[in-house]
Amino acid sequence: MKKVLFAFTAGASLLTLAACGGSAESEADSGDTNSSGEELSFYTSQPDEDANALIEAFNEAHPDIEVSLYRSGTEEVVSKVQAENQAGAVEADVLLLADSVTFESLKEQDLLQSYDSPEAENISEEFIDPDQMYYGTKAMATILAVNTNEVEELPSSWKDLSAEETAGQTVMPSPLYSGAAAYNAGVMSREEGLEWDFFENLSDNDVTIVQGNGGALQSVASGEKSYAMVVDFIAANAKAEGSPVELVYPEEGVPVITEPVGITEASDNVEASQAFVDFILSEEGQTLAADMGYTPLRDDVEVPEGLKTMDELQIMSQDVKTLLDSREEDKTTFSDITGAQ
Repeated sequence: MKKVLFAFTAGASLLTLAACGGSAESEADSGDTNSSGEELSFYTSQPDEDANALIEAFNEAHPDIEVSLYRSGTEEVVSKVQAENQAGAVEADVLLLADSVTFESLKEQDLLQSYDSPEAENISEEFIDPDQMYYGTKAMATILAVNTNEVEELPSSWKDLSAEETAGQTVMPSPLYSGAAAYNAGVMSREEGLEWDFFENLSDNDVTIVQGNGGALQSVASGEKSYAMVVDFIAANAKAEGSPVELVYPEEGVPVITEPVGITEASDNVEASQAFVDFILSEEGQTLAADMGYTPLRDDVEVPEGLKTMDELQIMSQDVKTLLDSREEDKTTFSDITGAQ
């Protein structure tokens, strides 16, 4: 019997951060008093701490732009944007969410506008929408985080999570809440040798499902569980802070999201929004991301210790349009298999 647990632990410690599927929403104003009247509404699924650090750094370069923040899990942010659109007034200017599939959906709904950022020349074309509606901002691979106090022999394959000795010891974020987890379900269910059998075996082996990556990592770092499917940067940060966590990049490969950024079609603050996008893609912005523990997409910014470079990753991928067209069906299939709600 699988366990479905939607748990939230408040606080600012690293272990409660839920990358691309956090467990709380927040709205806050940041920045200096705005004398010029420029404002920017920023919706994101980044952890609060990272989003606020980004705003603070941006305001050092642009003290005349006041930034308001809304953050929650990717699926909830998208629902908010769609509800605002239905009401005739999308309030967000800039969106920074989990994955390209999410942005493809927003693009198809005509909710994004094109912007040719001068910083794009430093980002590989594979991370840029051909119509310049959105840009990847970092690389986050989903890996296995393993509690080294509980596990003597590290796993090498995703299939090890189906073994008898790992029964009841695996935790993962829910695709129904986390954009990264939704992307993973779409990619892994189409990966030869894994497919939906992988998730059926996880369910049969008593997997626990929580809302976001942060909750999954916390379970492993605390010793409650031994294995977690999580984005690599939070596991690396936890290890650096002394948690008994080791990162395993399974031999089949890993799904990678790029947490794109884009400007809404409804934005009335275009210049401020473009400046914000430019800052995120700039060397300064990418260095800030690396300092937070993320893998930057610019070659001129060093990868944080403990993470693999883009060249070192064996990446699982699928056609973005296929993933978009099947996302809701994939989430339904996952729910049917695991009982997640």
